[in-house]
Amino acid sequence: MSLKIRLARGGAKKRPFYRVVVADSRSPRDGRYIEKIGYFDPLKEKDAADRLVLDTEKAKAWIEKGAQPTDRVARLLDGLGVMKREARSNPQKAQPKKKAQERAAAAAAAAGAAEAPAA
Repeated sequence: MSLKIRLARGGAKKRPFYRVVVADSRSPRDGRYIEKIGYFDPLKEKDAADRLVLDTEKAKAWIEKGAQPTDRVARLLDGLGVMKREARSNPQKAQPKKKAQERAAAAAAAAGAAEAPAA
């Protein structure tokens, strides 16, 4: 059984509130879970003490048992010092796509052609 430590959404429309739960990876996001280990309220200020309440001992125990945290939960656990999250970097994501590169090349060629007769 593959276990995940993930966020289960609660709260009203446009007012999210999340429980941090340990669940089977095949169960639905807001469905059945094994244990609730905390909660996260993203609407509170970033420096509020009760924005993230988490039982760190239970989180460490579940990680030792093989539970894998999702990306967002790993970020939250890293902020609490429970585990180290590897920095993710994709430099190719920021590169312009094919059409944008073609437009830039055409604009550079047009600027070069307009500049050449003036010289």
